[in-house]
Amino acid sequence: MSEEDPHIETGRLLFAREVDFVLGAAHLSQLPEADRPEVCFAGRSNAGKSSLINALTGRRDLARTSNTPGRTQQLNYFSMAHPDTGPLYLVDLPGYGFAKAPVAEVERWQGVLRAYLRGRATLRRAYVLVDSRHGIKAVDEDILKMLDIAAVSYQIVLTKADKPKTGALEAVVNATRDAIAKRPAAFPDLIVTSSESGDGVAELRAAITRVVMEG
Repeated sequence: MSEEDPHIETGRLLFAREVDFVLGAAHLSQLPEADRPEVCFAGRSNAGKSSLINALTGRRDLARTSNTPGRTQQLNYFSMAHPDTGPLYLVDLPGYGFAKAPVAEVERWQGVLRAYLRGRATLRRAYVLVDSRHGIKAVDEDILKMLDIAAVSYQIVLTKADKPKTGALEAVVNATRDAIAKRPAAFPDLIVTSSESGDGVAELRAAITRVVMEG
């Protein structure tokens, strides 16, 4: 993505504006009215999702709103707007894996998530965060399959790109591209990011802006 891309600057301006926590929804009945586009972020609990959301918005502790007790299995809605994009929601999905959660609670939450992905007409794209040190794991495959079945467009965002060595990072990028090549709902381009160095953050902002503006 070139720096001449107008979405780079529009994305910067969008994410420089106010971002407000709206609500945490544990049930579909609690979702806000579907009156604007929304994008969601999904990822393993240790994939660096909170750090990346904070880097995107330029706020040190915005995503901590979704990590307070009692909100760990909710869809957390944040609102933002820009004259060029109009209002939109960012939706922070809880980290998946659920290794320590009771089976019944896992099944309940997965049901809520499937229903959300299948039925939210205003959801423009899901961004699936994958730790660049490890690549796609079996638990990531589960969410990708869920998105494919729901026919929700999604894009892989590799996180923590400052951690692996260059050769190892290139190998993970190539393996990830190969892994999603035949997936029906996967957007083919990857975004490689680091919340520490800021690499890829402008490109992710621009990608979100483009999706919202162009539909």
